[in-house]
Amino acid sequence: MKLKIINKSKHPLPKYETKGSSGMDLRANLEEDLVLKPLDRVLVPTGLFLEFEKGYEAQVRARSGLALKKGIGLPNGIGTIDSDYRGELKVILINMSNEKVTIKDGERIAQIVFMKIETPEIIEVEEISDTERGYGGFGHTGV
Repeated sequence: MKLKIINKSKHPLPKYETKGSSGMDLRANLEEDLVLKPLDRVLVPTGLFLEFEKGYEAQVRARSGLALKKGIGLPNGIGTIDSDYRGELKVILINMSNEKVTIKDGERIAQIVFMKIETPEIIEVEEISDTERGYGGFGHTGV
């Protein structure tokens, strides 16, 4: 897969920090610091515009260090960027801590991972096959 990036930020392109990294860090592209009060949500620009092949998606994921140390996460869990999106990559952040948190220009705020996806052929039916598990779910095997 080839990834084309227009970088309108003041920061270097995302890169894999180690040979075993599955994600590349995304940086905030800000004119001034953002202060998030507890439970505040904000859309943070990156200054990046992407183009990648159909059959892939980009997943924006939280950074574990920010979550643990500052309580910063993504309110939607994982953000999906479709292969046909051409707008600026922006990251929704939430402050889940009890303290104000400041996001600074150039700070690494999230990571991006690329995944191959399958598009299923949808077949409408009247019933589906039974299994040993059946309808059991939501903790049916214990906690």
